[in-house]
Amino acid sequence: YETVTTNVEKGVLTLTLNRPEKMNAFTGTMMNEMIDVFEKVNTADDVRAVIVTGAGKAFCAGADLSAGAKTFDYDNRSDRPDKQGAGRGANIDWSSEKIRDGGGLVTLKIFECLKPVIGAINGAAVGVGATMQLPMDIRLASEHARYGFVFARRGIVPEACSSFFLPKLVGVSKALEWCMTGRIFPAAEAKAAGLVKDVYKADELLPAANELAREIAENTSAVSVAMTRQMLWRMAGADHPMEAHKIDSKAIYACGQTADAREGVVSFLEKRPPQFPGKVSSDMPPFFPWW
Repeated sequence: YETVTTNVEKGVLTLTLNRPEKMNAFTGTMMNEMIDVFEKVNTADDVRAVIVTGAGKAFCAGADLSAGAKTFDYDNRSDRPDKQGAGRGANIDWSSEKIRDGGGLVTLKIFECLKPVIGAINGAAVGVGATMQLPMDIRLASEHARYGFVFARRGIVPEACSSFFLPKLVGVSKALEWCMTGRIFPAAEAKAAGLVKDVYKADELLPAANELAREIAENTSAVSVAMTRQMLWRMAGADHPMEAHKIDSKAIYACGQTADAREGVVSFLEKRPPQFPGKVSSDMPPFFPWW
């Protein structure tokens, strides 16, 4: 990879955005590399959890603005041939794959991930640096972290599926305030609104994220966690609790027949750590995916 690094230790994969000289600004290459990492994570049984963080003083300062006024006019950029050809103005082909938002492609991969994803937000998190965090399951922040949903100040709109995720995390009113003002705010405000779980001193952030990730990796069934993650996220948009009841019922019935369920009960009764044999790559319930 050119713009990210990965490291796996004790079942935890740490994905580090690695353009520190550019405050880890988001590019098309970073988009493709992040997508590749999350696609591989789903089939890697040695990975039980993912931590996403940034190199240097920033998490991600948003889109790389080095193209100047043409930054968001992708059809007018010679360096983005993948985006050219969907048309301009009244002649845009709205059905073209070329108009799809790159940040959204990343967040959809994170949303679809079968492993828990923890954000360790070490510094500035602006624009897509803020929105890419939203489908992560738990976000921890350094005291140096700063957030900004700055899109209205750049003449664009929130992206990366944030109109779906952000109101679910902090409520519509707070989401609108942050997005309509585009102001920068500290990690303490993000915590107060429920966007981050807790705020840490800089040198305590990654150890705290690893402790949380290993709590999951060492004590839970990989299949149970994968199912739970998808059940909770996908039911967040259900229009009636009956939809959740249907999935809960199938999942409990199917998982109850597995070696993981037997091990979970027996290890508890024997007062020992569990050794769950189930693998996400091969042992998901037969009705999965149900959507």
